[in-house]
Amino acid sequence: MATFGSKGSLVASALAAVGASVCCVGPLVLLTLGIGGAWIANLTALEPLRPWFIAATLLFLGLAFRRLYLQPQVCEPGAACAEPVVLRRQQLIFWVVALALLALLSVPWLAPFFL
Repeated sequence: MATFGSKGSLVASALAAVGASVCCVGPLVLLTLGIGGAWIANLTALEPLRPWFIAATLLFLGLAFRRLYLQPQVCEPGAACAEPVVLRRQQLIFWVVALALLALLSVPWLAPFFL
């Protein structure tokens, strides 16, 4: 069975977070750009799927966290993954992506404060 690497988990969680927030972020971005109209209301069609996208985002973030922090690294000596600098860089990227995704997921709850 193929396993998700930490990079694959981060990409999958990013796509799920975008899917979870497209119903709210999309119209907000379009309105900010000056694009309006009744057809923007059609962009909320994905709202019923939002809980599933949120669950997928959190699942993939959890998988990436498990891979980076809880599973021992199996690397051959001299490989790139054996160097501590690479692991620290992966962890930094994980936290940057995780904070960005959590910000995207919080848009529907925070948007009313800015309107």
